[in-house]
Amino acid sequence: MESVRRRAWLGWAPVVVLALLCGALAALQYRWIGEISDAERTRLGEALHARLAGVRRTLDQEVSEALGDLMPSAPQVAALGREGAYSALYVRWQESHEHLLRRVALAIPEDDGVRLEMLDLRTQRFSPAKWPDEWSALRQSMIERVVGNITAPMPFESPVVFESPRFGPRSEGAAAGEQEWLIVEIDLDVFRASIIPEVLNRFLSENGRLDYDARIVSAADPEDVIYSSANAAAPGAGAPDGVISLMHIRPFALRGGGRRPMPPGPPGETPPPDGLPGRWILSVRHRAGSLESLVARTRRGDMAISGAILLLILSTGGMLLRASRRSQQLAEAQMNFVAGISHELRTPLAVIRTAAFNLRGGRANRPEQVERYGDLIQQESEKLGDLVERVLRFSSAEAGRVIRDRTPVEVEALLEEGVRSGTVRLQDPRLVVETKTDPDLPPVLADRMAMVHVVQNLVENAVKYGAEGGNWIGVFARRVDDNRGPAVEIRIADRGPGIPPEEQKHIFDPFFRGSRALNDQIHGTGLGLSLVKKIVEAHGGSIRVHSEPMQGAEFIVRLPASPEELQDEFAHSVN
Repeated sequence: MESVRRRAWLGWAPVVVLALLCGALAALQYRWIGEISDAERTRLGEALHARLAGVRRTLDQEVSEALGDLMPSAPQVAALGREGAYSALYVRWQESHEHLLRRVALAIPEDDGVRLEMLDLRTQRFSPAKWPDEWSALRQSMIERVVGNITAPMPFESPVVFESPRFGPRSEGAAAGEQEWLIVEIDLDVFRASIIPEVLNRFLSENGRLDYDARIVSAADPEDVIYSSANAAAPGAGAPDGVISLMHIRPFALRGGGRRPMPPGPPGETPPPDGLPGRWILSVRHRAGSLESLVARTRRGDMAISGAILLLILSTGGMLLRASRRSQQLAEAQMNFVAGISHELRTPLAVIRTAAFNLRGGRANRPEQVERYGDLIQQESEKLGDLVERVLRFSSAEAGRVIRDRTPVEVEALLEEGVRSGTVRLQDPRLVVETKTDPDLPPVLADRMAMVHVVQNLVENAVKYGAEGGNWIGVFARRVDDNRGPAVEIRIADRGPGIPPEEQKHIFDPFFRGSRALNDQIHGTGLGLSLVKKIVEAHGGSIRVHSEPMQGAEFIVRLPASPEELQDEFAHSVN
């Protein structure tokens, strides 16, 4: 017993080791996947930052260079006059930048004020105009600079209005100063329709599909939406994956060998390399929800795949162990079967040899002794023949030849023959065999000899293991209807000690013998019920057992009834 327990523990040892290894591997994979996810998050963030920098660089450069072409040089102003120089440059400029601007104007200092000259975009001529209300803060800043407050910053009141001064002598012999300001207002509809989508698709798309939803607002007023893609999230819907300022328009003129000082950009925004402020704020969010959710989703997928692989490894190990244990159990059962069959063969052979020796040696002289030895030889020969027949039947069943030709068979006659052949060797007058069949039983399509063997085996088992509880065996048959049509149910019951619950699921396994049979040394091979199940299932039927401790056991066989056309032929042949 101790060796059996030791073998059981040794059998489970590989599974425990495999489970521990898989647990350690799972912990390592969880750590590695976390590190990979962090690295992927960093990589995606850096890649997004580089993409956004490309968007800013392209938009800033395109607008800055386009507007810079509108600023005339001092010789051009001297040759064509102020308005003429600006008009000439605009005529040449609009050939490649048509519809980019909505308004173009000049702010010219005079006395203590600033005069506004508006360009007619159709005639390309400047004419005096009234200052628009939305340019009032810009006008006030220019007036302060005219009167000497050169530190007054130019306000970024409008995200689409840009100004640039042209420097030169205020008057002959005077110090250099701002001669006039070029004011341009870009056409936002053109930017929304073509320029912004084109730049976003160039840097934020993959395989022709935009990976990010974008939203551009004014740096001065975040409620002022300049551009929004179809699925861009509104403010407060979650932190964006990336934010960057746009429209760092460079001044169109130089002074003192360097660029004019500019005010800082929006709070919290990393300025571009040249330190220029941005008029617009671009925020993007990945279409998957966010980079964080994208990485988390990828991580969950990796964890699911890793978990599935580990479960597959564990299940495969468990299945291999189970198959190995079953193979070991089968090998042990086969060895027990060989030992049992050897014993079963030796016993009748020894009895036959002894009886023959006594008869030949003349030790049985009286007729009654000769008859007794003859009966003994006949009984043991029948046991031996039955044993050989069972082994041959099992061998045929394993080879796939369970049954032969099937014909309509009367169930009542089948039961009678099976009971008679099953009790022929057990002439116990105390044994009561109760047989009861319904009068309207349909015939079954069966191999007669095979089904007789089924009934015989079940009856013999009932006598062997159950008769001692009351010396009673019941054999019943009735007609039933199931989902496949009419059928016949055969029940063979006893009133013995029953079958332990833990053994009921194994009793149809080949070579299996219950603990009671082994302890009481009841002769048997462990092939009977396995062969019975194969024969019944080969007929399209089923067999099951119902047993309670100390309340006997009942085997229930269900066979489909013979088709009606064959029943008619059977009835005709009987008549």
